[in-house]
Parts: sequence; C-alpha cells; structure tokens
Amino acid sequence: MAKTAQPQGVRWGLMDRALATVAPRAAAKRYAARVSIANMRRGYEGAQKGRHTDGWRTANTAADTEIGAAGSLLRDRMRDLVRNNALAAQAVQVLVNNLVGYGIRPRAASGNKTLNKKVDKLFEQWSKRADAHGHTDFYGLQVLAVREMLEGGDLFALKRPLRRDEAKGGVPMQVELREADHLDTSKFLEEVGGRRIKQGIEYDRSGRRQAYWMYPDHPGDVSLAFSRRLDSVRLPSDMVAHLFERQRVQSRGVPWGTPALTALRDLGDWQVAEMVRKKTESCMVGIVFGDDQELSATPTIKDDQGRTIEQFEPGLIAYASGGKDIKFNQPAATPGIREWNLVQMHIIAAGFRVPYVLMTGDLSQANFSSSRVGLNEFRRMIEQVQWQIVIPMLCERIWDWFIDAAYTAGLISSADVPAEWAPPRFESVNPLQDAQTDLLEVRAGFASTPQMIGKRGYDPLEVLGEQAQFVEEADRLGLVFDSDPRKVTNAGLAQAKDPLDVDADPANPPPGHEKA
Repeated sequence: MAKTAQPQGVRWGLMDRALATVAPRAAAKRYAARVSIANMRRGYEGAQKGRHTDGWRTANTAADTEIGAAGSLLRDRMRDLVRNNALAAQAVQVLVNNLVGYGIRPRAASGNKTLNKKVDKLFEQWSKRADAHGHTDFYGLQVLAVREMLEGGDLFALKRPLRRDEAKGGVPMQVELREADHLDTSKFLEEVGGRRIKQGIEYDRSGRRQAYWMYPDHPGDVSLAFSRRLDSVRLPSDMVAHLFERQRVQSRGVPWGTPALTALRDLGDWQVAEMVRKKTESCMVGIVFGDDQELSATPTIKDDQGRTIEQFEPGLIAYASGGKDIKFNQPAATPGIREWNLVQMHIIAAGFRVPYVLMTGDLSQANFSSSRVGLNEFRRMIEQVQWQIVIPMLCERIWDWFIDAAYTAGLISSADVPAEWAPPRFESVNPLQDAQTDLLEVRAGFASTPQMIGKRGYDPLEVLGEQAQFVEEADRLGLVFDSDPRKVTNAGLAQAKDPLDVDADPANPPPGHEKA
C-alpha cells in the first residue's frame, strides 16, 4: 500500500494519528496549520528568531530618524579616524582623487558657437575667484566639497551674490562651502497648512525643500566662544546646494566609511595592544638565580642607601636566589598576524568601497588581470557617483547660479545655457592597448573622435583648434611629424601625395573639395 507523501520537515505524529481516528477533519486542519507555520519559518532564514539571532538588534525606523540620532557622532568619529588613522586617511584620499582629481570641467553647449565661446571664457575667468573665502578656485571647491561629503556625510554650498564693484567686471557671484555642522538640526516645526521643518530643513506641503536653517558660524569653533552667533538663519533653497549620497529615501547623508568604523577602531586598538605586549616582553631580558638570601620577586634596583627604586625598562635582569644559572627571556611569536591584518584591511577597504591595493599600496598579491578587473568595477562606481551625485547636486547647481548671475549682469544674451561636463579621465593600465582599442572603435563607427577626446577630459573643439594651429606652424617651418597623416602614413612612411591636395589628382578630389 502506497504511503501519502508528507511535506518535508513536518512529521505526522502520534497525536495526529489519534485525532484522525475520531475527527479526521480536525486532524487535517491541525496538520495544515503545522505545515503553514513550517513554511513561514523556512521562508527567510534571516528573519528567524532563536539562539543564533538573540543579539541581533534591528529597528524599522525611517532613515532620517536614524541619521538624526547618530549622524553627529558618526561625523565626529570619522573625522577623528581620518586625522589619526592612516588607512582611513588614504581611503578618503583615493576616493577624492578618483571622483574629482584635477576637476570636473564644464563646457557650454547652447548650440550657438559664439555664445558658447563667450560663456566658456567668462567661466574660465570666474572660476579663478569662485571661492568666497579666497583660498582656491572652482575646482578646488569641488575637491573640498567631495571630501566633506565623504568625511561628514553632507556638504552645503551657498550662493553669494556680489556687487558690481566687487565683481570687477566679471560675473558677480561666489560660492561659500559649509560643513554639515552648520545645519540647525534642532529646528522642528509642524504647521496646519502643511509647512514643516525637520532637522533644520524646511519643506512645503508637497515635500519640496523650501529653505535651510543654518548657523552663520560653526557651532564647534571655540575661538568664537563669546562672539559666534547661535541663532540659525533661514536660507532659501535656491541659494543652497546640498551634496550627499542617498542610500534610502532620506534628507541627510552619512560618512562613507561608516560600515568600516568599528573595524578601523578595532584594528588600531589591536595594533597598539600588540605593540605594548612586545615592548613589555622586551623589558625582561632574563632572570639570574643567585646566592642572595633576599629573593626579589620583581626586578629591583637599589640606591646607595639601600632603598628600592621601582622601574621597568628595556634590558633589565631580575635576580633570584641560587646564583647558579641565568635564563634569558624569549618573547613569544604570534602566528597568523599578517593573515589577520590582511583580512581586517580587506574588510575596511570594502567598507570604504575602494580597492584594497589602492588603500594599502600592497601589490604583492595582485597581477595585471586581477588589478584591471578590480579597477573596472571601482571605476563604474566612481562614474555612478560622478554623474548621479556630484554633477547634478553640486556642479549643475553652481553652473545655473553662474549663468543666472552672468545674464542678470548683462554679460551674456541668454539665461538658458546648458553645460556638458567632463570628469577627469582614468589613467590607463595599458596605454598602448587602450589607444588601439579607441582607434578601432572610431574607425568602426562605434564612437566618434569628439567622444574619445571628451573621455580624456579635453574639449574637442579646443583640441581641433590647437591641432590646426600646430599643423600650420609646422608647415611654415618645414617640419614633418609622424602624427600628421597628410605627410606620413600609418606605417611611418612618407605619403605619396597630400590627401587634401586637389591638384594632385583632379579626377578623384578628396571629399568636400569637389569642383563645381
């Protein structure tokens, strides 16, 4: 007789059998309920409760609630680690180098060549004095802004209009950067009409940002203890650019190295403890067993009056009674230190989202292929942050302020001038191979020459103009270079004729040079 299959993990027990003999329907319901409970338990192991998850503390709070409670302490701890921990400092520097480098450069793209040229020239002049504090230029502001976002989680850029006499004929606007601490997070308000203020950010009834409540002076500036202003000031949202990474539906950011904070601290504490242990072991050189009647339980040194001087220093020898032998101390070796350190540093690198080799400089376990694969994934992340965070939340906002100020001052004829942004190019791991690949893509029509020039961080029109000027000057001086296809073939041989010379072959003129 065939047996009925039972759901895996749910046993048909003695009570089920007994109940089935007198009340089959009740037994069926009972068994179905047991199966349902078992299925729920098997659905997600991570949601099960028991001895293995007793210490797992979770909460279903909103992102802003969690950041409001922990954001300030996370900033303080991250800044302390960046100041004092070499790994944290290097991780932040690697991210800044790759996200900004020498600067994410704009280029006017209005469709009007004359207007574009004028706007680009105005921006080049303005960028040199863009910093309201006068320390750096526009690209230096980008570096500082991204660094503040990485360390503190947030960065605020403020539009600072200038008077005509202050602008000295240029665009009357500058940019001031403020750290996350300037935001008055204690500011809360709920109105019947829908207006509300949460953690210093003001929203309208539809949830759009209307203003920021900020302290004019840094709350932590102890040099201004008696003169700093402690009342927050309302700044309209169109005067502020807020740079932060959104990992959930949230209004504030957290430091990038937050997942690695504990690992960084633990690794630093372990290294200090191991160093203290080694120093302590090195303080005891050996023990001498002598004939002295007095047994010294601890290393001692006495002065001329017989008083014991308590001290513990490298090279000490302790004396014991017996005077027949001396045994030197041998500090114990700790196996697996390197492997343990490697694991911890890999965890820290993952928490900062940077490759291990870039954070530590350790290339001993890397080869060409593994390095390239790791860098490719890192570069995808960098490009994502550039195009989805830094450019739209900071660069585009400042460009709009610049265009608006230039148009209001009568320096340009249109207030609608979009920009094309060119992040710094990534250094090639294999320059020859990458250049050949780019050339093949252009020749196959997969990409254009301007795209390849722009990928390297240059303006295609500027490159063409510079190249035309260079070729003209080379012709005037009678110089021939391998890079000039009019004179030299791809194989490095002299051209039989100039490809642009119409008179050389009237029957087959080059494209664009046909005679009417």
